[in-house]
Amino acid sequence: MHDTASVTDSVCGVGRRRLAFFSAVVSLMAVFAAVGATIPLFNVYRAEDGFSNAGISITVVAYSAATLATLLFLGRLSGHVGRRPISIASLSALLLGCLLLLDVHEIGTLIAGRFMMGLGAGLASSGLTSYIVDAAPSRPAWLTSVASSQTVMLGLSVGAIASGALVQYGPWPRELIYVVVIALLLLSVALVVVSPETATPAPGAWRSLRPRVGVPVRVRRLLPVAAAVFLATWAAGAFYQAFVPALVEEQLHTRSTLVIGVVFAAYMGASVIGAPLGGRFTPASAQRLGMISFLAAGQLTSTLSLPQISLGYGALALASALFTVLGARDPHVTALANGKKSRSRPLGRRGADHS
Repeated sequence: MHDTASVTDSVCGVGRRRLAFFSAVVSLMAVFAAVGATIPLFNVYRAEDGFSNAGISITVVAYSAATLATLLFLGRLSGHVGRRPISIASLSALLLGCLLLLDVHEIGTLIAGRFMMGLGAGLASSGLTSYIVDAAPSRPAWLTSVASSQTVMLGLSVGAIASGALVQYGPWPRELIYVVVIALLLLSVALVVVSPETATPAPGAWRSLRPRVGVPVRVRRLLPVAAAVFLATWAAGAFYQAFVPALVEEQLHTRSTLVIGVVFAAYMGASVIGAPLGGRFTPASAQRLGMISFLAAGQLTSTLSLPQISLGYGALALASALFTVLGARDPHVTALANGKKSRSRPLGRRGADHS
């Protein structure tokens, strides 16, 4: 009797963890689908409300600043108060952002809406990602990393393409995509509410708000290479958010919001394919190959007459690619080499260093 009960409890536990995993993945996709949904509408706001490129770029800055600040100050909070409360808070921030964007006629409203989306995206990047990692099944082994990292890019791509299609072919072109996303976010809230908590609340929530940045000693020398990769690729991503609608109109001679969504997704969505491929290489090889490919995809734009602003991103990509090719090292190789050096030192020398 006891054995039967324990088996039943085990099956129920696995089922609830699967529910938590499914809820977290759907919620993370909904968050970034909402973020991507605004991109095709930038040209609509330019044409109908007279927004300038400078004003649109400020919205990207507001989104990025809110995301980074949230990660810096609230990134560890879910480990103290639980994954579910932070996940619900992130979805609520996105809901508020979408409600603001339902009626955009002034640049301030667009900035405020994107700022709230940035807050929600920052909370989701910590809380929902941790929720996915906690609840992910052990098999297949690659599922955890792919689900926690590539759901973001998939959500951005789906949101941008769906937005472009609804703006171009659906009724209420300025509002319908936000109504759809609001419904998806409400569904996500409901899923998280009925899902189990995976983190045990712990004291120290207030102390966790103090920013703390640390890098393990064994990989500290690799940080400049990683920073170069992130600088080039994330800067290009921010550039895409702000200026792809204008570039599509100017260079492809179309105002099609669907084309804008597809072009934006072509940059973001490729990561869903690239991440699993990168897992087949060592970290250093993956960085070298990735940056060389990044520089090569950028050079293909020479077939178009891009604005001079894109030259700065090309130079950044070139510098980062060269730095990565020359400086990338595998962490375990570096640690092994340092370990061999330590073992080869005389005992007296180690004692002198320690003192």
